[in-house]
Amino acid sequence: MGTMESGIHRGRLSPAQYEANFSDLHAPLDDHEALVAADRCYFCHDAPCMTACPTSIDIPLFIRQISTGNPIGSANTIFDQNILGGMCARVCPTETLCEQACVRNEAEHRPVEIGRLQRYATDIAMEQDKQFYARSEPTGKTIAVVGAGPAGLACAHRLAVNGHDVVIYDAREKAGGLNEYGIATYKAVDDFAQKEVDYVLAIGGIEIRNSQMLGRDVSLADLKSRHDAVFLGMGLSGVNALRTEGEAADGVEDAIDFIARLRQAGDKAEVAIGRRVVVLGGGMTAIDAAVQAKLLGAEEVTICYRRGKEHMNASEFEQDLAASKGVSIKHWLQPKRIVSRDGKVAGIELEYTTLSENRLVGTGETGIIAADQILKAIGQTFEADGLGALLLDGGRISTDAEGRTTLDGVWAGGDCVKGGEDLTVSAVAMGRDAAMSIHRALAADVQPATAVA
Repeated sequence: MGTMESGIHRGRLSPAQYEANFSDLHAPLDDHEALVAADRCYFCHDAPCMTACPTSIDIPLFIRQISTGNPIGSANTIFDQNILGGMCARVCPTETLCEQACVRNEAEHRPVEIGRLQRYATDIAMEQDKQFYARSEPTGKTIAVVGAGPAGLACAHRLAVNGHDVVIYDAREKAGGLNEYGIATYKAVDDFAQKEVDYVLAIGGIEIRNSQMLGRDVSLADLKSRHDAVFLGMGLSGVNALRTEGEAADGVEDAIDFIARLRQAGDKAEVAIGRRVVVLGGGMTAIDAAVQAKLLGAEEVTICYRRGKEHMNASEFEQDLAASKGVSIKHWLQPKRIVSRDGKVAGIELEYTTLSENRLVGTGETGIIAADQILKAIGQTFEADGLGALLLDGGRISTDAEGRTTLDGVWAGGDCVKGGEDLTVSAVAMGRDAAMSIHRALAADVQPATAVA
């Protein structure tokens, strides 16, 4: 067994254990299972599930199409609204969106399995490489898209369908953004993120330029001078710091970097993990990091969150998933200092917290949890240079309802904008809608002037 500093080791498990642990979280439905699941839908006229879907997919229609043996037509219905419907079917918190709104909950306390049905249809279409869209006549216009994540890909695809040429500038070596680098491995197996990128690019008219970072390799002024419009969808690249004693010790790592490293690993046995791991945070990233630490062979994994269970951003389903994998979740604890020995993590001192007049305060009571690895999942920030005079609001890009920024010819969407929801499906909706706004603006520019009498 190979070793790393701080008691963090590679190869804690057998190859068979790694394969089992990182297999598909939800097995795909077979044909019979899909028909049975679809048969539970009431096909509501004013379906609350549609209202709860950020991309407004016609859920009753696509489920009816499955129930009548037409999964290809179902996929078409899904992709009309969400070209990344395959990934969203895997990673969307359906339990707090469409499935929470399902009327089946009232009588049976069990919704229609909308997410798994969506995956069933989209997987069939992608496996058959069924393309539903043809490009319109070329417009001669080019649009720069910054970021090859969900918002950027959705925007690029809709623009390409409408005849525009798109160049995507992405800071990473591979396209996909959050879907490629930030999703738990067991939620998107078999390199699905890249398969979906290839499916989106098959429309044609989209070029991706990797390792092109805004502010380092290109500036917004450069892009505006080279293209007819610009869409900014670079997501969040900064990570909040703990700003606590001992943060620089060996064994402290940002959870988002840990997840990305695991996602890109060809062999899970090469990803080292501590025997005792503490994860700080209460969102989806904290859950994903903690569960995967356990799946890598950590003996003890503890999530520490500064507020109560009801305040966690992670859904109840995700919290239950973590508990089912042996992760302990402790509430009302905030980090005070990281305890180190010879420069390596040995534990973390935490202070108990409480709410006083709606303010989170420390009680002064502390305790120490032994650990040799600490993963920070305390939120990301928007960091982007090269934006010029673009107006920010609350540290993110300010836009109107169509995604237009304060600079003429520049749109934005996804997590980098004010109001971004840190959801793949919301980013897709914002990218898609901004693309249509860009298309309308460019079409208006080429309309002949109306004669004035």
